[in-house]
Amino acid sequence: MTAAPLRIGTRASELALTQSGHVGAALVDGTGHETELVHVSTHGDRDRTSPLAQIGGTGVFVTAVRQALLDGEVDVVVHSWKDLPTAPLAEITLACTPAREDPRDALCARDGMTLAQLPAGARVGTGSPRRAAQLLRARRDLEVVGIRGNVETRLNRALGPDADLDAVVLAASGLRRVGKDAVISELLPVEVMLPAPAQGALAVEATTAALDEAPWFAPRLDAVDDAATRAAVTAERSLLRALEAGCSAPVAAYAQLEEAAELASGGARVLHLRALAIRPDGSHVVEGEARVALDLAEDALSGPDSVPAALGEELAADLLSRGAGEILAEARA
Repeated sequence: MTAAPLRIGTRASELALTQSGHVGAALVDGTGHETELVHVSTHGDRDRTSPLAQIGGTGVFVTAVRQALLDGEVDVVVHSWKDLPTAPLAEITLACTPAREDPRDALCARDGMTLAQLPAGARVGTGSPRRAAQLLRARRDLEVVGIRGNVETRLNRALGPDADLDAVVLAASGLRRVGKDAVISELLPVEVMLPAPAQGALAVEATTAALDEAPWFAPRLDAVDDAATRAAVTAERSLLRALEAGCSAPVAAYAQLEEAAELASGGARVLHLRALAIRPDGSHVVEGEARVALDLAEDALSGPDSVPAALGEELAADLLSRGAGEILAEARA
């Protein structure tokens, strides 16, 4: 008897299908199961012109996909983790966190120009308030233009035959996953463009009932799960939640595991978290960093009581004490 396919709920964009396909192949590897990609249309896919904050911000690409999971139409769903609301759903389990792709932002400019080489007054497109603000912080002379659409649509605004922009900024992870590395003219250093919380990471969600019904599945989730990514993203999103900022707010956060000579025994490392809140015009920023010792083998790496979550809350409290709340209030207004 042929094993039932693993039904994966996903948006129908090229990037979402590619991500879901890669994750699905890893999840069924060696099991005899196949995968079936089930396309789900979201509000964010249907409205490609309005700013994300205007049509719902956090969750605009997620709600319909999650509902298909709850309705039993699919077995698992794959999200770009930065699109997920920070509040968990009781009925849904974060089942797996695959290894993170490059979290940096990529400048895609005409004639292969870097950010420093763009002419004065250059028009740069992005739909992200975080990217827009950091672009203006680095280059006050730029004209930042709000754009929406899939990867190809946005690239065409700068690199197509009818281009009306000098450059666009997209996530390097998405470009790499769809095989468009060649269009990247510069990978923006995190010192210039700190990424969005969880950028480059994927989240696999399932219901508890689905996991109970497929005993072969839990070991495959464990095999694909990446501890370092789970810890880093937990810290970043804990900070985002503590700031009470949505995924479209001008907030950036990036966590990395670093070696620690003084903690060389066992699995001990140092989790280093950097974050900022920035005024949309780039004129004022509150930024900071924090570190904590972390043992990948012994410590809880996710959940509200984990070491990474506490680190995110600690840095968020520091930023709030120095005026981040006022910046975010201005952005919401």
